[in-house]
Amino acid sequence: MKKMNLNILTTLGVSALMLVSCQDKSQSKQATTAPPPSIPVTTIEQKTVTGYTEYPTTIEGVINSDVRSKTSGYIEKVYVDEGEKVSKGQVLFELETQSLSQDASAAKARINLAQVEVDKLIPLVEKKIISPVQLETAKANLEQAKANYSSVSANISYATIKSPIDGYVGAINFRQGALISPSDATPLTTVSEIDRVYAFFSFNEAQYLDHLQRYEGKTKEERIKNSPDLTLILANGKEYSEKGRIETSTGQINQSTGTIKIRAAFNNPNELLTNGNSGKIRLPIAYKDAIVVPQSATFEQQKDVLIYTLNKENKVKATLIEIEGVVNHLYVVKSGLKIGDKIVISGVSKLRNGVTISPQETSFKESTQPIATLFKN
Repeated sequence: MKKMNLNILTTLGVSALMLVSCQDKSQSKQATTAPPPSIPVTTIEQKTVTGYTEYPTTIEGVINSDVRSKTSGYIEKVYVDEGEKVSKGQVLFELETQSLSQDASAAKARINLAQVEVDKLIPLVEKKIISPVQLETAKANLEQAKANYSSVSANISYATIKSPIDGYVGAINFRQGALISPSDATPLTTVSEIDRVYAFFSFNEAQYLDHLQRYEGKTKEERIKNSPDLTLILANGKEYSEKGRIETSTGQINQSTGTIKIRAAFNNPNELLTNGNSGKIRLPIAYKDAIVVPQSATFEQQKDVLIYTLNKENKVKATLIEIEGVVNHLYVVKSGLKIGDKIVISGVSKLRNGVTISPQETSFKESTQPIATLFKN
């Protein structure tokens, strides 16, 4: 009886083990046959986008004329103030002329003496009492006296210092009582014409070549003429109301900095801009019929930018792409993708090369829209 019970127990144990084994195999099979993850994908299309590149800039008046004295002397009067609008020929400074006036009187007296000497010698030469050489010497002395007087008179006129152009007065570097001379390194002031201003900024060599090659034209001047309008961002972060244009470049790469200086011009009808302003030049770059992808769809490996493409078997492949530019949240792709390629647009951090997915088709237009901000400060 005991032996029968033992056999029954043995049979039941084996059956239980077989049942557990079958359940494990069933669960394992179910695990290996889990459906592939559902991942959003889109098909590459062409898109025209415009990006912007910014460059630091400094502003200067079209004409900046240093005001200097042509003679030495003490400043007696300053007739203008900094920032004042002046006209060409308007008196700005007056130098003390007392000593010059005394010099002029002395020079005038020497002319009179020289003239008397000439008048005295003329009849003596006519009567052949003295040699004509003496008369010629006296005449030379007269001319020398006249020249000295003219020089002193010029210095007196130079004591009145006038504006060389229409414009605005800059910093006044010397005030009443200061001794000045033509050799001073610092000008009395600078008058700037700011109805129109120049904005100077720099390209590096690659940016300069890209800019010229981006626009049509047989010459540099034609390409510059066909380049787009510029926007000036002021120091307070606001856009200036007038658009500007690139006019020219220095034409040579600075060997020490590797840059080339660019000059743009802006009209300044409201006189908001002035000499010494700073800001940023915003240069638009249009990418026509370009291949673009969301930056969020890419990932980096050792500074390379990659994106997952999808083959016909719905397997993803890490594909290297070359970036031509950045427009907001989009990369402009120079190489690595073509029209009609399918790419994964989100969830790339969860994928590995060769993984099979269940593609969730998303329109290209929708996939390239910026992601809405959920929270704002």
